[in-house]
Order: sequence, then C-alpha cells, then structure tokens
Amino acid sequence: MPSRFHILLTSFALTASTLSAAQPNIILIMSDDMGFSDIGCYGGEIETPNLDRLAKGGVRLSQFYNTGRCCPTRASLLTGLYPHQAGIGHMMEDRGQEGYRGDLSARSRTIAEVLRPAGYRTYGVGKWHVTKHAVPEGPKHNWPLHRGFDRFYGTITGAGSFYDPGTLTRDDAMISPFADAEYQPKQYYYTDAISDHAVRYIGEHARDHAQQPFFMYMAYTAAHWPMHALPEDVKKYHGRYDAGYESVRQARLLRLKKAGLVAADAGLSPTKGDWSQVKDRAWETRCMEVFAAMIDRMDQGIGRVLAELEKHGQLDNTLIFFLQDNGGCQEPIGRQATPPKFNTQTFPVIAQDAIRLDVIPKQTRDGQPVRQGQGITPGGPNDYIAYGEAWANVSNTPHREYKHFVHEGGISTPLIAYWPAGLPEAQRGRIESQPGHLIDIMATCVDVAGAKYPAEVEGRSIQPLEGVSLMPVLQKSAHDDTRSIFWEHEGNRAHRMGPWKLVAKEDQPWELYDISKDRAEQHDLASEEPDRVRSMAAAWDAWAARAQVLPLGSWKRPDVNAKGARKKGAAKKAEAK
Repeated sequence: MPSRFHILLTSFALTASTLSAAQPNIILIMSDDMGFSDIGCYGGEIETPNLDRLAKGGVRLSQFYNTGRCCPTRASLLTGLYPHQAGIGHMMEDRGQEGYRGDLSARSRTIAEVLRPAGYRTYGVGKWHVTKHAVPEGPKHNWPLHRGFDRFYGTITGAGSFYDPGTLTRDDAMISPFADAEYQPKQYYYTDAISDHAVRYIGEHARDHAQQPFFMYMAYTAAHWPMHALPEDVKKYHGRYDAGYESVRQARLLRLKKAGLVAADAGLSPTKGDWSQVKDRAWETRCMEVFAAMIDRMDQGIGRVLAELEKHGQLDNTLIFFLQDNGGCQEPIGRQATPPKFNTQTFPVIAQDAIRLDVIPKQTRDGQPVRQGQGITPGGPNDYIAYGEAWANVSNTPHREYKHFVHEGGISTPLIAYWPAGLPEAQRGRIESQPGHLIDIMATCVDVAGAKYPAEVEGRSIQPLEGVSLMPVLQKSAHDDTRSIFWEHEGNRAHRMGPWKLVAKEDQPWELYDISKDRAEQHDLASEEPDRVRSMAAAWDAWAARAQVLPLGSWKRPDVNAKGARKKGAAKKAEAK
C-alpha cells in the first residue's frame, strides 16, 4: 500500500539522522473534550505554560485531525487504523457489523503491542475506553495489559467523577481510590492521579529498566464533563469570562492569527449564544471558569512529568506528542434539568473499598445526592454539570460545529510534537500546515522506534497501517498536498484532499469548502464545483466500502438499515421488551 511504502522510505531517510541515536522514549498525551483554541499556544487565555514550553521547543501542526468522538479517536490513535477498521466506528455497543463491534478488533495492533518487540517497556495511564467489557468479573482480552501494556492505572470506561471515578483499575484489577494501598493523596482528584502515576512509572523505569526505552500513553479525562475542579485552580479564573462568549472568541481569533495558526484573513463561524440574554451570568461564567481550571490542573501535571524526565536525563531523547480526542463538547449533561426535588435526600453510605462502575453517579460515597440542573454550582464532588454549547463554541474558535460532527470544530485538534534530539533546531517553535490524522501517530512511532509492524500475529492477519510517518513534516524534509483523509461518525462524513474538504451531516447533501481560504466552512462551493464533488464523493464511497464503514445506519441500532429506517417488525419487538 502507498502508506506503507511511504513509511519505508521515511524510515530509510531517517536511518542516519534519527535512528543512529538511541531509540527515543515516546510519550503520547491526550486530553478529553477540548477545543482547538483552548490551550495557550493555540490562542487560548487558559494558562498552560508547560504545553506552551513544548510548543516553543517543538513543532505545532495547525491542521491535524481526530475522529470527532472519544472512543473512535482512541481506537484510531492506538492502532493507526480508521476507527471502523479497529471495530469502534461508534461507541461501546455491538451494533452487529464488524466496524461497529464496540470492542478493539483482534485484527488490529496497539502501539504498545508493536513497540514492545522493539525493546520498549510500555505504560498506560488514564482513560482507556476501547472495550465494551468494563466490569471486574468480565472478559479482559481488550484491557490494557492484554493489549501490550506492562503497567496501567486508569479507568476502563469513558467518563465519571473526578473525585471518585468508576471502573478505576490498577494493572488488571479494578480498585477503589479510597482503599488503594499504593496511592493515598490528601485529596483524590483523577487528573492528579493520572499525572502522579505517570511520574511514578518514569521514576520506576529509570530505576529498574534504564537500559530500555519506554512508551507511555497518557489519556487525561480533563476537560470532559462533569465540570470538576479544585477550588484553588477555579479561583485563578474568577472573572476572566465575565465579558461573554463573543468577546472571548474574538480575542482568541486575534491570537490565532498573530501566531500563524490560522490565516491572517481567516473568518469566524457564527457565535452560539447571546450574552445579553443570559439570565444567570454568574452560573454561566462559573461553568467556563471550572472548565479552564481543569485544563490548568492537567498542564500542572504535565509539568511534573517534564520535571521527572529532566531529573533522569531523559527529556532530550523523549518524543512527546500532545493532542485532543475531539472538539469542544456541546452535550447538555446536567444543564437542562431543574434542580432535583430530593436535593436534601441522603443515601446509604458506600463502603470505602466498594468498586464503583457508574458514569453518572446518583450519590457520592458519603451518601450525598449528586446534583444537576440550572443554578447548581459546578466544581465539587456532588455536582455533575457540563459547560454547555455556547462555551463549546468558544473552545472551537474559529471553527464550525462540535464533538460528534466532522466539520472543523468537531475534528480539529492541536498537535504539539517535542523532541530536542530528533528535530532540527530550525524547526523549534515552528508551525506546519500539512494536514495529518490520528492514523499517522502509530506510523510515526513505528518509524522512530525502528519497530516492525506485523502482517500476521499467531496465524491471524493484521490490518495494514493506514497512516504515514509525520517525521518528514516535523523535520521539514517533505510535504504532501495530494493525500486523502476520510471520516465518518454517526452518519456525518468527510473527505479532505489537499485544500479541499467535502463534508456532510447525516442524511444531508455534500458541502464543499476550500479550507485554505475558508476553514470556518462558511462558503459552500458544491454547486460551483460539481465535478469535484462527484469525484471526491466517489473516493469517499470507495473508502467507506473497504474501511468497514457501511452500512451507515449501523451506528444507531442493529435493527436499523443503511438508510436509517427501522427494519420491518423491529417496532413490535421493541414494544414487547
């Protein structure tokens, strides 16, 4: 395949420059439900000095893409395949089609599984979310230690309380954070726990396995709902968002233009929400203040990881990537309901050693109700609120749409690549506009590690890699303007080729944009370029057929056909349940 050929060429070109040195450590850091412009080095006002440091000493990609949703992104990132090829075209349910099993495919390999035979120790911390099996007594064939990781600390499911996360797991066993003999901080906060375990694993590796390189996958849940943050971090952002949505978006756009992350004449998608009509501004600003504090705390943890690498003399030869799993999240969790009538009700106490599995808990461990609704102040352990569509629109500045969608706001992510020993000094602090995708991360890791991606494992054929190594872009030795990248999620679909992007929402006609001139996707050129639409649509159809995307209705339920209609008799069966 062309992509594998590209990888071989890249590996050959790098033999003298990169692989002559010791194999680099690789740390892959991913945040959750954040927008393109949230962090400081991508135009945000949120304080992220450690990510900014990586950007200043590394390379930023201005047109890097995820899949628009949490678990498909993780499946694609870990395997170097499109998510449907990895079995996770939607979420964690089996929809009856190979592309929608909700469980990582046995015909895929994770980065950890590929790097381990090349001599790497492998560590995972944080959110896993690539298997439907998330109970202690269930199958574990797709848990981290069974997919190439030597150590793991994190959660198997995709969301939960930051003060008492469900499905918390150490290595291969679920645990309670309050009955964990190995880790008892004064205040349990999941973001800190992820950072602390990353630091721990780096230190233990230096002590026990210093002769080996390591790969670490750090998957933060910040800043996914619920809006949970520690008071000292929230305090830093008090008053910062009092001017409202439009003011913050305009300030971000100016910084993005000044940095060269968007064109100097870049447009701005419409602002969602009218600040003058917001009735409870104190509550609305509090939501964004907590969101900012969550990101701030994550950045503090990344700083501790960098300090630990420096302590052991490993920072220069560590390739660090930072990216996000999808755009800002418009999901209205906890915002639409009025405050529950049972706010004063208490529940039986949950034992300190009990294993929690809940994503949206009804109570805290001490018996207090978990509260949702307009006016419930977010931040603490018994509140469960999302920050809302208008602030998600701010996060995605200047792009259109959100998580779930494959317009730019849903799939655009920062990508920071930092590797002092492997990137030319002239590249440090530079911005590269070459489009890239999650599928390229595995290819890059294989490249720099000198690893071999297998065609077969235990007699089972393995899907060939889809991505290409990013090293030619990061080292500014090559640029490809002809490559196609594809998307599908919940019937939303897209094809990017050079500056052109074909995109559509579910059951809607194709739209066409020249991203080099209109990344905000405001000027649909489909009627002016019918031949281009036809050819790009035909390429998307061919990709969808080979990448296990079809039938499109599969993401809904097993009883939905390719056109989204329920199969005959399905309604009666549903009523009988």
